[in-house]
Amino acid sequence: MRYRYLGRTGLQVSELSFGAATLGTPKAFGGLAGADWSQFGVNDGDDAVRLVHACHDAGVNFFDTADVYRDGECEELLGLALKGRRDKAVIATKARLRTDPDDINAAGSTRHHLVRAVEASLRRLDTDYIDVLYLHGVDPRTSLDETLGVLDDLVRAGKIRYTGCSNFPGWQLMKALDIADRRNLVPFAAYQGYYNLGARELEYEIVPAAVDQGVGITVFSPLAGGFFTGKYRRGQEASADFRLAHEGPASIAPLTDREQAYDIVDVLDGIAEERGVPVVQVALNWVLGKPGVTSVVFGASRPGQLDDNLRATEWRLTEEEMGLLDAASDRPAPYPYWHMRQIAGDRSLPGDL
Repeated sequence: MRYRYLGRTGLQVSELSFGAATLGTPKAFGGLAGADWSQFGVNDGDDAVRLVHACHDAGVNFFDTADVYRDGECEELLGLALKGRRDKAVIATKARLRTDPDDINAAGSTRHHLVRAVEASLRRLDTDYIDVLYLHGVDPRTSLDETLGVLDDLVRAGKIRYTGCSNFPGWQLMKALDIADRRNLVPFAAYQGYYNLGARELEYEIVPAAVDQGVGITVFSPLAGGFFTGKYRRGQEASADFRLAHEGPASIAPLTDREQAYDIVDVLDGIAEERGVPVVQVALNWVLGKPGVTSVVFGASRPGQLDDNLRATEWRLTEEEMGLLDAASDRPAPYPYWHMRQIAGDRSLPGDL
């Protein structure tokens, strides 16, 4: 396993971080009505502990979860699995989405909700502190001044160590960093976003901003809900798990251009065959090779699946291979980004389009 620094914190985290959404029994995904995440796998009790231990033993020290994953069960099982290993683990969780359908104030980035959400996560994780707390999304009803103020209080109280945000647009990320700077509050150290060969929108604003500001990027769904594992081919997408992961209002991995996605899989296949590795390793390697990326969140529900993912850190794509995948996954840029590309010439910076 290789390690990278999380932004400017000096904290070292593994290039691959284990996503705990695979832990637990089939349950609705809190905060997103109607979503059933059982397709991520069912790993309860001893199975969950063995999976987390296998990751940790392989060098993974970064574990990702959220208070709403399986109604908190993911946090409980992750805390159980890391008992006795806590000091050598970096735990990231999230708060912002609705945690109680019967409580009107059990959502948002208010002082009222965030304090209660952090206390509840600490209990479920059975720990005294959370290493990284992400805001799970924007709360347009609460001022960033209030939100950053309560996060700063929680850091100073020792309940969380670093803060971050997830699913924020670029202007909100920069606004939050500016407020933190002006008010001498703890700034966001990390940004978690959706990024893969089929979804490169992160490159327009978030990647350049994060590189410029020293914010570490962690990536979720690097395989687009399993699409870039090579599991799906043209004409074979009718299975129930494909529809659940890639279609409908509950989808977290939308494929906006299905035909291009299949073309990308063809390129992945070619590289994987030449390298003698599984397709999944090629797809993960592409994300790990992009500017600004600190760690890639992966999921696994079986030991064999886990091993394939972990081995992705043992080799690197060449510049030529990265170029092939970049070309296959490229899309026409919206304004003003196409204009920025036209005039960039030799004046582009790392992280620019």
